[in-house]
Amino acid sequence: MTATTANGGSDDTRMRTQQSPLASKRARESNTPAEENRKGKFGGFFTLGYKEGFNQWWANIPAAAAEHTVLSYIPYLRKPPTHTQTGSAPPSTNASTMSLDPSMDKEAAPVKTSSFVDPYGPRQWNSQMVKLGGKNRALNEFSVERLDEAHEQNLVMLHGYGAGLGFFYKNFEGLSRVPGWTVYALDLLGMGRSSRPPFRVHAKDRQKSISEAEDWFVDALEEWRVKRNIDRFTLLGHSLGGYMAVAYALKYPGHLNKLILASPVGIPEDPYAVNAAMPDPSDSTLTNEFSQDQEATTEHSNSKIPDPAKTTGDNNNFLNARSTAQKQDLSGDDTTPSAPRKPLPKWLTYLWDANISPFSLVRWAGPLGPRFVSGWTSRRFSHLPPDEAQALHNYAYSLFKQRGSGEYALAYILAPGAFARSPLIRRIHGVGRQMIATNGSATSSVALAQQRRENGIPVVLMYGENDWMDIAGGYAAEQKINEEKERALKSASAEEKKNDRGSAKCLIIKKAGHHVYLDGFEEFNEVMREEMMDVSKRR
Repeated sequence: MTATTANGGSDDTRMRTQQSPLASKRARESNTPAEENRKGKFGGFFTLGYKEGFNQWWANIPAAAAEHTVLSYIPYLRKPPTHTQTGSAPPSTNASTMSLDPSMDKEAAPVKTSSFVDPYGPRQWNSQMVKLGGKNRALNEFSVERLDEAHEQNLVMLHGYGAGLGFFYKNFEGLSRVPGWTVYALDLLGMGRSSRPPFRVHAKDRQKSISEAEDWFVDALEEWRVKRNIDRFTLLGHSLGGYMAVAYALKYPGHLNKLILASPVGIPEDPYAVNAAMPDPSDSTLTNEFSQDQEATTEHSNSKIPDPAKTTGDNNNFLNARSTAQKQDLSGDDTTPSAPRKPLPKWLTYLWDANISPFSLVRWAGPLGPRFVSGWTSRRFSHLPPDEAQALHNYAYSLFKQRGSGEYALAYILAPGAFARSPLIRRIHGVGRQMIATNGSATSSVALAQQRRENGIPVVLMYGENDWMDIAGGYAAEQKINEEKERALKSASAEEKKNDRGSAKCLIIKKAGHHVYLDGFEEFNEVMREEMMDVSKRR
């Protein structure tokens, strides 16, 4: 399928009469109790009807077309570029490998928006695959470049587990307004529309297995950076993307101007996750990701948070999480917060331990797959207009049904309940404090006499006001980073103290949940622009 047919596919998708999961959900909310009983125990959770679900499964919308439809909602960009080098054909009964097709007719020409139709233009929008070394290794990239001005800064955005760059569609336009910046969004290797090579971990040692799983993603990011000839950049990661952003900063120091973590997973420490080979914690807040209704999240403020805390400054206090984190750190108490958390279902723990991903269930479900996905999308996107919610549901399903690849890394990195097997709280203080060569490159082949330590980088942690991710871990990370800076500068010269750029802060996005970039996109974009302009000023 060419780029032209991808565009046409999205138009066809918009014209379909298929009922959206959100519309199905709202219709079910008006049903009588008798009708609900007739639908069965799970009728209220999987909101897409059997008929609508079968129709979507039969339509088999390709991932490229679904991505194109989502990106068409970007302001001032009605016809986004969409390459079809991956995801151009629907998966067959033998799941697609999302292999790279280098044919010229699969590439997408850049799209320019002039200042006549784009008040923040002119800008150029690009969609392409970046080929990496090895067999079937390539990253899907979407970028926005400002025209008629010097390009001095780069922002790279990484999505969360199983997602794709299309989920940032509310951010591309707002973030690319900052003068001198080029914005890149990448699909992680083995996810989204990036290629999906087989995922394998060869190490037998527990810690080496974790490192090997992390390297699968961060090595690909570093290779992309080299291919793109980018020396330094600002890195934004959401959820699992935030975890990988920290792992990248530690393994490949010297290339970040700022690290921004949006509701990152894996910061707090849990005794089950770090001590057991295959831990089985009895409780977690992870289930909120599937059960929390975003319409309520984005329309209601958290009454437990005082209004002065709902600002974007260092004085934020989320359920006294900062003081709680400090007290636990000073007392040596590593216990998890006392607030009750919902238990994980035993079947979910079993599947996690067996490394059977939730997307495997979608693939195995066949015609029931779209209905299963609607249980998440109808709640996740319930605050959006119906047409956008439908587009995101189609996009999510088109990605979830692809051949499994990078998704299988999750069980090596996180234990059931989304606690990290190697918690970031144990190592995040090393961000911006690694040894690098005097010219700023890596130190693997550089003599000790030619090495120096990084002079710190700013780290920003963002959480939603109604986030199910534990923000106490964010404040604990802030404290660890600032304590490391104090230790590093204790015997530093006046010049070294002046040049140090290290800092850390936690910010709260009002009326947002875990997906802060989407739930509270306007405030998120404003905060991001401020952080980007701060980088420009430091230059």
